Amino acid sequence: QVHLVASGGGSVQAGGSLTLSCASSEYSRYCIYWFRQTPGKEREGVADIDRDSITYADTVKGRFTISRDYANNTVVLQMISLKPEDTAMYYCATTRSPLCPTPRPPRPREIWGQGTQVTVSS
Repeated sequence: QVHLVASGGGSVQAGGSLTLSCASSEYSRYCIYWFRQTPGKEREGVADIDRDSITYADTVKGRFTISRDYANNTVVLQMISLKPEDTAMYYCATTRSPLCPTPRPPRPREIWGQGTQVTVSS
């Protein structure tokens, strides 16, 4: 079973940037996506990437960029112009299917690993 590990989180001021990385334990052609969670709020799909397309949630469109390095089994999420409302625990996950849906929260049987905390102060 594939294992995913997210890293790169940290604390920045509003307007700053961070780059998150998702390392996979094995080569995968599956959809990889990022979702985030804040205590007391529902999980939110942020961005996803598959062999054919990249999709972003409206809340991050134009500020976040997702990319994939198949050679190193890594998916990167570049985040700029960060806002306090971007503060959350960020997770990378896989749908275990080749194509991605519109960004959405994770579903049962999908796989994700430990998250990485992003904190944006005003």
